[in-house]
Amino acid sequence: MKDIMTAPFLVEMIRTCTNMYNHGWDERNGGNISLMLDESEVAEYGDVKRVLRTIPTGFKAPSLDGKYFLVTGTGKYFKNVQYEPAVNLGLVKIADGGENAQLLWGFTDGGKFTSEFPAHMMSHAARLTVNPSNRVIMHCHPTNLLAMTYVHTLDEKAFTRTLWQMCTECIVVFPDGVNVLPWMLCGTNEIGEATAEKMKTARLVVWAQHGLYGAGVDLDEAFGLIETAEKAAEIYMKIAHLPLVNTITDEQMHLLEGRFSVKAREGYLS
Repeated sequence: MKDIMTAPFLVEMIRTCTNMYNHGWDERNGGNISLMLDESEVAEYGDVKRVLRTIPTGFKAPSLDGKYFLVTGTGKYFKNVQYEPAVNLGLVKIADGGENAQLLWGFTDGGKFTSEFPAHMMSHAARLTVNPSNRVIMHCHPTNLLAMTYVHTLDEKAFTRTLWQMCTECIVVFPDGVNVLPWMLCGTNEIGEATAEKMKTARLVVWAQHGLYGAGVDLDEAFGLIETAEKAAEIYMKIAHLPLVNTITDEQMHLLEGRFSVKAREGYLS
């Protein structure tokens, strides 16, 4: 079998964690990522039948039974992933209708997956009903999006339109908009269920006064989605206190729809 340290999915996960930390999105042990893999990918680098230990998940996800995930660990710092990937990451297989996860590789210090694992799995299940190609759920604490939740209404349409108006590319990158949850206790099934429901209509879900969940078909898409929304929020936070002289109009956004073959979320443009 090939050395798992050379696996493209592991190499890209390490790079992504490092980039997210360098962007300032994942301070200390803030943030987590889960990447769904095909059995054929995993089998190249390890014995899929060799279970190191079984970890209870605390939830049920029948639709994910038998699925494989590379996931960040609870209490782990993103800055350390590049130095000790086998400690900070784990490769698991969902079993028993989602109630357990079989550890196949990683978490060598006895650790386990992120405390947000239920929210991740529920969001994966939700996104797969919308887009069967979805593979990534990414949670982080982008500074400007987080700041924006303190000074901007949390109405989803208004929040989305503000971001769309900040950068020409925004409506092209996330035409489905941004969904928003009010502050909720993190690490619970309740916030996982609420996030999963929001994931059915948008790939970005803001957790007010906390952070953001993003989804994508691969790590690049999820990262780029968050990066674009965060750039728009940064511009907003720089100008929110100033008189607005110019903006991107709805008419101009309709032109962008036509030029890039995207469709803005229904009812969000006049």
